[in-house]
Amino acid sequence: MASSLTLKLACVVVLYMTLSAALAQAITCDQVSTYLGQCINYVRGYGTLPPACCTGIRSLNAAAMTSTDRQTVCNCLKSATDSISGVDATLAAKLPAECGVNLPVSISASTNCSEI
Repeated sequence: MASSLTLKLACVVVLYMTLSAALAQAITCDQVSTYLGQCINYVRGYGTLPPACCTGIRSLNAAAMTSTDRQTVCNCLKSATDSISGVDATLAAKLPAECGVNLPVSISASTNCSEI
């Protein structure tokens, strides 16, 4: 009986450690690109806002829980707007509100990511 309890406890500890490690991983620019890839044509002025874009924005917002994650997302977005031609800054800034997501900062080239 003691060995069964020990085995169960060991399984719980391993599960906790696995989940903690997964949650502790920082967001990367590749992940930001994956979440927001469906938004690119819209922010370049092509077509209507696709539902998949809003799904990506909601998922990214949920994934970026820490200040460090949000700073990373901010810097990735600034870098992406520099590298993707034709992005309409006004459309990009409106995306969260259009998707029903309340962000603590505005999406803008002038946003100071270190203050997030």
